[in-house]
Amino acid sequence: MAKGGKEQRVRIKLKSYDSRIIDLSASNIVDTAIRTGAKVVGPIPLPTKVERFTVIRGPHIDKRSREQFELRTHKRVIDVLNPTPSTIDNLSRLNLPAGVGISIRM
Repeated sequence: MAKGGKEQRVRIKLKSYDSRIIDLSASNIVDTAIRTGAKVVGPIPLPTKVERFTVIRGPHIDKRSREQFELRTHKRVIDVLNPTPSTIDNLSRLNLPAGVGISIRM
């Protein structure tokens, strides 16, 4: 317990278009935090954001022929409770694969 009886918390948010990569990154972060002696809550999956785009196939004729695409953004949240200085240091030096956006808030 720190700061007048309140737990310290580090919140890690992950975003990716690929669900397998984000799950691997989340398990990597959880393993690192547990190995350095911090308590971990998560990974908590947040709702997937789906953006859909409809495009006319041909530029000149047949307006009824359309193609649809979608872009899925997967999100996860991990809370690290009572992190030690080594936990924060190891998490900041963690090497995550390309395609995973990470934001760390204390």
